[in-house]
Amino acid sequence: MYELLRTIHLIAVSPCLIIGAYLIYFSSKGSENHKILGWTYMGLMFFQSGISLFMEARVGPQLFNHFGWIHLLSVLTIYSVPKSIYYIKKGNINAHSRSMVILFWSGLIVAGGFTLVPGRYLYNVFFT
Repeated sequence: MYELLRTIHLIAVSPCLIIGAYLIYFSSKGSENHKILGWTYMGLMFFQSGISLFMEARVGPQLFNHFGWIHLLSVLTIYSVPKSIYYIKKGNINAHSRSMVILFWSGLIVAGGFTLVPGRYLYNVFFT
């Protein structure tokens, strides 16, 4: 079951790296394209972080024989996505932007970086 969840998680999170970078650094903010890709990005981020909560930590200490430190980033994502939607609906563009940058860097770059440490699946894929 873990392998299935991992595959679903990786399929959902992979496009987020490209979409998120595009939205933050290259897209015209507020454009129709930005909104459509933004909803796609946030849906995928929310979905993949939910999936990740069902995947047990296999490296490092565990809480309840399941959760590891990396699961805190999943919780941050599950909090950040609706909060970012709230901010933009209220017209608080600065808070929305800040929340999206934090989500991108913590949820994708930091968490993704942790997947490349020895003992993790992607480390084994790329380095062994």
